Amino acid sequence: MIIVMQPHAGEEDVRRVVATIRQQGLSEHVSRGTECTIIGAVGDERVFDVAQIEALHGVERAIRIVQEWRIISREAWAEDTQITVRGIHFGGQSGVRHIQFIAPNEAAATVSPQSQAVLLDPFHVPANPYAPKSSLHPEDTLHRYHQICRQQSALLMVRIRDSAHIAAALDHKADMLYLGGEVLANRRLLQEIGSLNIPAVVCKAAHHSVRDWLVAAEQIVLQGNQHIILGDAGTLSWHNEHLRLDIDALVAAKKLSHLPVLADISRLAHRYMDKDTLRALACAAGVDALIE
Repeated sequence: MIIVMQPHAGEEDVRRVVATIRQQGLSEHVSRGTECTIIGAVGDERVFDVAQIEALHGVERAIRIVQEWRIISREAWAEDTQITVRGIHFGGQSGVRHIQFIAPNEAAATVSPQSQAVLLDPFHVPANPYAPKSSLHPEDTLHRYHQICRQQSALLMVRIRDSAHIAAALDHKADMLYLGGEVLANRRLLQEIGSLNIPAVVCKAAHHSVRDWLVAAEQIVLQGNQHIILGDAGTLSWHNEHLRLDIDALVAAKKLSHLPVLADISRLAHRYMDKDTLRALACAAGVDALIE
């Protein structure tokens, strides 16, 4: 259940609602916005009567949520959330942000002047032992691109493949973290990201459903980190040849959640679907950021 407080509600009103939630054996999640406070009742909400909650002083309305995600749902917050990272906005009315992907073996790559952010994957281990490898150690790569991004006023987004990588990313002043689909089921890692005050992209893999995706993002938000962007890097093709942009999931995420949505098309282009077409499809789906 989501409980929306009135704009003038005070701390005593919030404490009264929280006490009511706890009396029923549920836990609370309090989100304080600029205009009002939202309280999420986490647990079996069937023990509550909506009219009983709405009768409490300072409560504007109470909403039952049938999905497994509550805090990030449109019912909780109808307006698009805008996340600001070093002056660059994601979501809201900020337009589409362009992020440049730097492949692991591109040690000499440069940052495009048009890029507002860079996605770096320094911890990638190729499945093919004969694949080209970066000549730089991951920490050297992080240091190099931190300097380049600062010189060009671009954000540095670092892909995390294990909880052990978080410290290195933070030590080298990463502005954002990128969680690929391979870690979406790692609840311990999601909780660790949730305890940090750093923006993160939660990206689903090809086999994940929209439910898997939103539940993972909710787990992070419940730990306190509300600077979350939903990301898609493609799903299985109808013809089993190439991964395809998951248009259905992108549109669903925009309708079901107020979080910004990102499309990672950096590895989706092929001879039947060029990058310009992918970019147009993603923009038509309403994404807030593109990784190219």
